[in-house]
Amino acid sequence: MKKYLYIITLVIVALGCSSDGTSNGESLSTADSVGQGGSLATFVIKGDYLYTVDNEDLNVFNITNTTEPVLVNTVRIGFDIETLFSYRNYLYIGSRNGMFIYSVDSPEFPEQLSSVQHFTSCDPVVANDQYAFVTLWSDLGCNGFVNQLEVYDVTDVLNPVLINVRELTFPKGLGLYGDYLIVCDDEIKIFDVSNPAESTLVHAIDKLAFDVIIQGDLLIAVGESGVYQYSLDAQNITNTSQLSTISI
Repeated sequence: MKKYLYIITLVIVALGCSSDGTSNGESLSTADSVGQGGSLATFVIKGDYLYTVDNEDLNVFNITNTTEPVLVNTVRIGFDIETLFSYRNYLYIGSRNGMFIYSVDSPEFPEQLSSVQHFTSCDPVVANDQYAFVTLWSDLGCNGFVNQLEVYDVTDVLNPVLINVRELTFPKGLGLYGDYLIVCDDEIKIFDVSNPAESTLVHAIDKLAFDVIIQGDLLIAVGESGVYQYSLDAQNITNTSQLSTISI
């Protein structure tokens, strides 16, 4: 897991250096977040604040002066915290044992709204207005034994409801592209989630990757040996074209 986080951090930094604006895809996955990363990211930037997670805590930094970030709060979450995803004024935090939802209506004082528990496993999460999508995989470092996709109805963020479980091979990172969910499994799988309670596999890309970043109609897949860019077509999701490969 640490190896994946190191690689994805390098990719996020590179993307930040190469882009000076937001993308069409931002509304699909990261909403108001300035910093755009994959589902395995451990930090996110929202306005003048940087949020990071470590093994136990959510840390809040004021970055009004970007050269001198100031730690303004540390919120204890629990143990084995792994990933951080932002959508609108919510932070979705993945751990080996569950998912936590925090409000950042008050940016310096994140407030826990709810949590759900699951089998011990690695646990990235992405979300939109109504649903949160979680992959669980049996990585040795996470002591897990399940490999599945879970879908939660988060219309009421105070009471997430599990509405679907789908068995997969070894799912890792994931990302939303409109009504489609892109999941890194034994290949890059694309599911139609217009009805999240009954997701449908509609396309697959024959590539091993552990996380995806979606910027508008651009899919960036991050693997252990390379970063792969594909064009996406919302009108014909099977029409994916590889644009480039960057070896790591």
